[in-house]
Amino acid sequence: MERPDGLPPQARLRRAADFAALRNAAGRMDTRYFLIRYREGNTAKGRLGLAISRRVSKSAVQRNRIKRVTRESFRRARKDIPPWDVLVIARTRAADIENTVLRVELDRIWLRLQSLKRERAPGTITD
Repeated sequence: MERPDGLPPQARLRRAADFAALRNAAGRMDTRYFLIRYREGNTAKGRLGLAISRRVSKSAVQRNRIKRVTRESFRRARKDIPPWDVLVIARTRAADIENTVLRVELDRIWLRLQSLKRERAPGTITD
């Protein structure tokens, strides 16, 4: 049984096609410890995908720590983020950084996502 305060399965990206679409998405943010890709999702709330490769750290303990911190941060901010699919790719520097620094960085990312427009303004040219 799932914890009531956990990140539900429908809030996670699971299909390879979703990850592939995000890798080529136009929405992109670069930060010191993460690369963020985002695009409009098909759901009412945002979904999170994580890509923390062995290049980040050979230690599974370190990679899983980054995943836990990221999921928890997303879970807390999810209600304020537009209904987008977000892919968080960890950079090599993230492995040796304390959890509090990673949380601050992630909180800044979620704030930047909140400030972006959810929809195009009427009358604008679309692709």
